[in-house]
Amino acid sequence: MTALLQIHKMTVSFSRRHSTLDAIKDLNLTLNDGETLGLVGESGSGKSLTSLAIMDLQPQNCQVRAEQLRFNGIDIHSLHKKKRRQLLGNQLAMIFQDPLTSLNPCLSIGYQMDEVVKKHLHGRRQQRRQHIASLLEQVGIGHPQTLFSAYPHQLSGGMCQRIMIAMAIACEPRLLIADEPTTALDVTIQDQILKVLRTLKKKKNLSILLITHDMGVVAEMADRIAVMYGGRIVEMGPTSEVLSSPYHPYTQGLLSCLPEMHTASQRRLHTIPGTVSELGHQNQGCQLSPRCQYADQRCRSLAVSPYLTKNRMVVCHKPLTGALT
Repeated sequence: MTALLQIHKMTVSFSRRHSTLDAIKDLNLTLNDGETLGLVGESGSGKSLTSLAIMDLQPQNCQVRAEQLRFNGIDIHSLHKKKRRQLLGNQLAMIFQDPLTSLNPCLSIGYQMDEVVKKHLHGRRQQRRQHIASLLEQVGIGHPQTLFSAYPHQLSGGMCQRIMIAMAIACEPRLLIADEPTTALDVTIQDQILKVLRTLKKKKNLSILLITHDMGVVAEMADRIAVMYGGRIVEMGPTSEVLSSPYHPYTQGLLSCLPEMHTASQRRLHTIPGTVSELGHQNQGCQLSPRCQYADQRCRSLAVSPYLTKNRMVVCHKPLTGALT
């Protein structure tokens, strides 16, 4: 398969008065053309910051360095700011985590969507309105003209999320980054939003970077899965293989935290002890070692290199049984 997005040794740092803190360290990630890659992990693992760094939307006190950050063969960082903005708003698009805060509450839906279309596609006002109506129909909104004068607060969360998706696909992007697209939506609406994404991917041959903490969403949507912890990718591989036979203890822990309907009601729900390490308090060795039941002195003190086996990757001193066979 052809690599569409290639990230090699990307580090994202926050500046302080006398030092810098690495929120993401030497991240390597490849997304193939036409593929859905699920990026999963706890809150604070660096998933959303990774997407913001790709889209050049990181905070002002944040620096992004990478040996390679290429989209469709183009080095994003080497582009002039104007050309980079054209590329990122056109060929790469993003659906943000909370649609109600992503949309401007003071502007109508029609005005906000028209701003996107006018910026990249131009055309006369009537042509743009027809295009906007078509986009809204593609995401399952009937009678789209009735929404042109509506404001975000007048719509449901699911409707606002559909509008965000419509804005993201306005310029026929090659890559769509979806950051927790079903967060804060009820189960029925979640299923509808995921169905919209699947349909759009099939019709438009989209590549999707799906960021989520929901393993069920990943199992349903992703071709491959990348598990992130402490600003690093700790495991990567085909979704079915990773979910059925995890190599990293953290992946195993995430899967063990899921409730199982067929088990006895008396079974206690498993939890991973502790929390993700704060910036500035990271270990010399494996970042998971304070929370890992398999950790020893080597895990706590020595940096670990990735193990590669066939189409799987794991970063662990003591990968689970079967990883190296």
